[in-house]
Amino acid sequence: MAGQRDQEPPRIVLGIDPGTVVTGWGVVEAIGGELRHVGHGTVNCSNAEAQAKRLSRIYRELTRVLGEFQPDAVSLEKVFFAQNVQSALKLGQARGVALLAAAEQGIEVHEYSAVEIKSSVVGFGHATKQQVQMMIGSLLRVSGRVPADAADALAASICHLNRHVFQARVADVMPKKPTPLRRRGTTVR
Repeated sequence: MAGQRDQEPPRIVLGIDPGTVVTGWGVVEAIGGELRHVGHGTVNCSNAEAQAKRLSRIYRELTRVLGEFQPDAVSLEKVFFAQNVQSALKLGQARGVALLAAAEQGIEVHEYSAVEIKSSVVGFGHATKQQVQMMIGSLLRVSGRVPADAADALAASICHLNRHVFQARVADVMPKKPTPLRRRGTTVR
């Protein structure tokens, strides 16, 4: 008899690696215990473009990707603190555009630290971009080189799918009814 997990519908996650010059995106589907590469790409903007035009391009392209792949969830890296305030501000704007695109389509968003994302793919939270690229190619059986920003986005997708599977397994083994707590020194009759 097939287990309940085999009967779960596939789960599709869009990972986003936001940036104002290059925003990476990657779509991964979980079918049972298997991960399947669905697609990936980048939104490339010119440094010469005004920030508003770049953000508009990122928004339009992510909206198109969301519509095309219809993910169940979006996963992206949490805000981090950078030494360069201007870079952090621009990154925050790109993240905001990604969050808005997902929110407007009613898609749940999950955020993970860079360490969590890299650990879920490489097993080491301080892995290099090249290590992430290599593992993405291996895990998802992608032929050819995946651009670094798209690989980071695919890693964000995998991170969420791994977390989702882990939480489902924990829920499966947890008691359905909470057991009452006993005080120390008392006996149960």
